[in-house]
Amino acid sequence: MSLTPHAPAGQLCIWTDTDPQAEADFNAWYDREHMQERVGIRGFRHARRFLANDGAARRYLALYVTESLDVFRSDAYRQAFSGQTDWSLRNFARMRDTQRRVGELAFEAGEGEGAHLAIFVASPHALAASNWCARAHEAARETGVHAVRVFRTEGALSAPLATGDGAAPRAAQEDAVVFVEASSNDAARAAAQALAQAADVEPGAVRSFDMLWRLGA
Repeated sequence: MSLTPHAPAGQLCIWTDTDPQAEADFNAWYDREHMQERVGIRGFRHARRFLANDGAARRYLALYVTESLDVFRSDAYRQAFSGQTDWSLRNFARMRDTQRRVGELAFEAGEGEGAHLAIFVASPHALAASNWCARAHEAARETGVHAVRVFRTEGALSAPLATGDGAAPRAAQEDAVVFVEASSNDAARAAAQALAQAADVEPGAVRSFDMLWRLGA
């Protein structure tokens, strides 16, 4: 399913919500400390933050792209969690209904990034089918759409981070996430909903976001 001859990019996807009463502090922490810390880890390429525009819960999405999946197995990545600041600990505790996925780029059509993003979760097998891949290439050529990417989840790396209570984190489900990058929200949602239906996913499961900002390494 991979179209690239070199090591595929890795990606950490954090999809979460926070305590509304502390939302300003949550955003300040993400924007002034957390993203800088993560992008400073060796092997990280860039990070982006998004805010949902569809009115549904779990409003915040953060994406961190790395040189490869092995970055998430590195000593540098593990050491980043050994000395969390008080600000970080407070905001980690405020996160609600968080989904954490670490995955590897498995498919890419088109190029570039957009100010608008639509996503959905599907079976890796459905997304690997040749007819779905052909649909994705067509979608990436539609007006306003820039790229379609699939990141396949690696279950062990996607387990919730250790909390210090002695319990071993359980591996996450191994699924895949489709990301549709576009210059308009309507284009992103329309393309993602059509691709979701082609993967036997309800179009209503598509979520859409506006990009808040991007930070390069």
